Amino acid sequence: MQDGLPARFHAWFAARGWTPRAFQLAVLTACRAGRSCLVIAPTGGGKTLAGFLPTLVDAAAAPPHGLVSLYVSPLKALATDIARGLEAPITALDLPLTLGSRTGDTAARERAAQRAALPNLLLTTPESLSLLLSDPEAAAKFAGLRHIVIDEVHALAGTKRGDQLALCLARLGSLAPASVRVGLSATAAHIPALRAFIGPDGTPDGTDLIESRGGAAPEISLMLPEGRLPWGGHMGLDGAPEILARIAAARLTIVFVNTRAQAELMFQALWRLNEATLPIALHHGSLEPDLRRRVEAAMAEGRLRAVVATASLDLGLDWGDVDQVIQVGAPKGVSRLLQRIGRANHRLDQPSRAILVPANRFEVLECEAAMAGVAAGDLDGEAPRPGGLDVLAQHLLTLALSAPFLPDDVFNEVRRAAPYAALTRRDFDDVLDFVETGGYALSGYERYRKLFRDSEGRVHVRDARTARLHRMNIGTIVEAPLLKVRLGRGRGGGLVLGEVEAYFANMLRPGDTFLFAGRLLRFRGLRENWVEAEDGGTGEPRVPAYAGGRLPLSTYLAARVRAILHDPASWHVLPARVRDWLAVQAARSAMPGPDDLLIEIFPRGGRYYLIAYAFEGRNAHQTLGMLLTRRMERLGQMPLGFVATDYVLGVWSARPPDQFDTLFDQDMLGDDLEAWMAESSLLRRGFRQVAVIAGLVQRDLPGLRRNGRQVSINTDLIYDVLRRHQPDHVLLRATRADAAAGLTDIGRLAAMLSRVRGNLRVVRLDRVSPLAVPVLLEVGKESVRTEASEEALLAEAEALAAEAMAP
Repeated sequence: MQDGLPARFHAWFAARGWTPRAFQLAVLTACRAGRSCLVIAPTGGGKTLAGFLPTLVDAAAAPPHGLVSLYVSPLKALATDIARGLEAPITALDLPLTLGSRTGDTAARERAAQRAALPNLLLTTPESLSLLLSDPEAAAKFAGLRHIVIDEVHALAGTKRGDQLALCLARLGSLAPASVRVGLSATAAHIPALRAFIGPDGTPDGTDLIESRGGAAPEISLMLPEGRLPWGGHMGLDGAPEILARIAAARLTIVFVNTRAQAELMFQALWRLNEATLPIALHHGSLEPDLRRRVEAAMAEGRLRAVVATASLDLGLDWGDVDQVIQVGAPKGVSRLLQRIGRANHRLDQPSRAILVPANRFEVLECEAAMAGVAAGDLDGEAPRPGGLDVLAQHLLTLALSAPFLPDDVFNEVRRAAPYAALTRRDFDDVLDFVETGGYALSGYERYRKLFRDSEGRVHVRDARTARLHRMNIGTIVEAPLLKVRLGRGRGGGLVLGEVEAYFANMLRPGDTFLFAGRLLRFRGLRENWVEAEDGGTGEPRVPAYAGGRLPLSTYLAARVRAILHDPASWHVLPARVRDWLAVQAARSAMPGPDDLLIEIFPRGGRYYLIAYAFEGRNAHQTLGMLLTRRMERLGQMPLGFVATDYVLGVWSARPPDQFDTLFDQDMLGDDLEAWMAESSLLRRGFRQVAVIAGLVQRDLPGLRRNGRQVSINTDLIYDVLRRHQPDHVLLRATRADAAAGLTDIGRLAAMLSRVRGNLRVVRLDRVSPLAVPVLLEVGKESVRTEASEEALLAEAEALAAEAMAP
């Protein structure tokens, strides 16, 4: 046992034809020394086993008592898959370990059993861990915890779910100070920040970095549909025949798409062509948990040839029989692409094979940029931001439910969580005051008083009702109001298929046809919080779209796309149709450069169009559009509207735009930004999310779930009160911080305006340019997609393209 691994474990490895890898043994050594560690290793290299190895070895030496190991993942599906994988070594090595999971999908009977006693090894998610920590018995239940494994840590750090997890880790550090943490990642771009996230003191110094490089390089190719290459659209349905052919030639394929609506449409498109009736399934986060589990089990058992999936399957699932990954639509980031590619083959010594299927011409450029990024070994992703004050508010109430606390102790504990390492005492006290009294403006209302202090200064939860409501609303995922879809009528109902957003259901009329869960359904009506439907239907089906479903283009990938456009010498790797498109653009107008901003002006249909090729992502472009149209209005240019894509911003006006240095001056991020945010509904919408997370309003009540309109009315009234009477209220501060980092992407916009200052290239044209065709196709598009709308878009594209490409 020179390497620390007992002989029986060496025998188990050898029986499978494996040899313990150096990084796996390094994890074992670090944990025995009481050191936390961040493990970065390629997909298929044995990261997950490395994370659990210390627990398995300890169990072989002595039977554990109570909870000794905790595994946290961002996806519920991961917990199910990991449980399957862990059963093999536990059984083969005859280890005295009990194994269980606790997620939102856990059955009520199992949750009841866990209230009495937790298993030795528990698999969970950030939300469920927070709920467990609200238990008055949490201190006793977690006292014996030795190991905490955080999987896919890069997917959590920098998000509100990551903030929640970091606060939970800080609490576990107090309850089980001897516990060590192991973070796992295959695509870590910001290593010091991830080391700090894992570290027990919120700094990188407390975490060892353990890396395993090597492994076969992935094999990535581009596949275009036969015939025409779309100018616009995001669904990629034209590629369905070629995708089905690739599925038929492989054992098991995951067809990744970027949105749930796209998943439904692609699944239907494949089935219409599937004359051989190959077993193809659908998997996305809005499907009923039981349906998702059945798909996952069928994959694991080799009963499927393909699964059409969204991000619900792109993290960590260990299915070695997956031959290939097909990514439909641009990947939006190198790290995201690598994550998805890693689902293929899942073995270190074999290349992962992936095929990219761009949905339009700009996506061809993005796919080529992503492939170049993978080849260069570059990773992307935004650096983690400071922790949200709304998440902290929720956490403080969670702690009070578990046991009374002293504010000084909790302040010190919270600052050991990396996202809150720089938290000021003023912010902490304001958050605590909000949870305790609602803040100055709301202190007169009894329902906002959730905590009280005793004579020794300890903070207690006010009453049992407050505790019950809080537990019902723990979590940081604030989705649009959802309604469950079921087959059949009546209170008993029939098969439950999953959930759609309420706004989509409210657009349906009895008899309308829609696609969901891979089925063609006829809408029968709404009953309470249920959408009642039946199989069948005629006419053009609608497809549910979901708020926040689109992934943002990464800063790194945007820079690579700009570099490709600027360098004609690199165009030889592009398909002929794309090369021709760019060549005509270069001849008729100009190409965007890496450090300038190309602005095209042309008339069309009685309007003047301004097209800015910024390549900074949809959120930043939407903010730029809002600010730009305000300035155009002041200058008398009469803006009529704008549309933003990941690549460009298009604005149309009644008068020709000019004074471009003034329009694109950095000072728009000062008073203009403040005025716009105050007037627009953006902050109001953001406040709704902050208010729900912070517990100002509850979505779930005993026997009732508030609909979106009820939540909006409550939060809108409170938002107006706070703006008038307490404009520096901690939740308004949290809302403004969220808007700057997320909805508006101000940081990215500021960097772009700084980069292009003095480098505006204005080109005036007599008609639409080739590069502008895709953005004009976005004008007036609806969010609810149908296949007919895709066809109409293609027809419009052909007409625009003929005009743009004409000599």
